[in-house]
Amino acid sequence: MKTIFLVIGVVVLLMGLLWAGQGMGWIMWPESSFMLADRKWAYIGAATAILGLVLIGFARRR
Repeated sequence: MKTIFLVIGVVVLLMGLLWAGQGMGWIMWPESSFMLADRKWAYIGAATAILGLVLIGFARRR
């Protein structure tokens, strides 16, 4: 169970960082994405990345 939480946490963290980067306009990939340079997605991505960190912390503490 610990490994599953760790893997899910890493995937959620990376996904959140991608969304935040797209929302800030730092990652302009894919070109047709509706998330590019939209601050709303920067906030959603940051919250998702924090959730990923919480999951990683939870997995490491168990």
